[in-house]
Amino acid sequence: MEQRVSLVTLGVRNIELSRRFYSEGLGWKPVYADNEVVFYQTGGMIFALFLREKLAEDFQADPATFGRAAMSLAYNVRAKTEVDPLLKQAADAGGTILRPAREASWGGYSGYFADPDGFAWEVAWNPGWGVNPDGSIEFR
Repeated sequence: MEQRVSLVTLGVRNIELSRRFYSEGLGWKPVYADNEVVFYQTGGMIFALFLREKLAEDFQADPATFGRAAMSLAYNVRAKTEVDPLLKQAADAGGTILRPAREASWGGYSGYFADPDGFAWEVAWNPGWGVNPDGSIEFR
């Protein structure tokens, strides 16, 4: 198995609400959308929103009992000054600020927001990581 991630899929309760948050609120452009799923091309991978019940059905879980793993998604920026405006943009789009941005113990600056389904996103500037022109991250 190659060391890469091809797709991240979030199980959402309301596909239209989630699509509006990511598309209209955050400015992402879907490459495909229907009444059950929305796909976004995100650099070299796909980010998907899938109706929670359909996602559970897809991997044969009970939608009433399957839960969310303890995890967060992250969006790294090129400059420290980009963190606070992105957190505000997420909040203005209907997201919830989980933790305002602050200096981090690892030398960077970051904060967290949650999307309408409660999925946590970190917005971070890390002086030890590079963000390439294509948006890919490089551990330096």
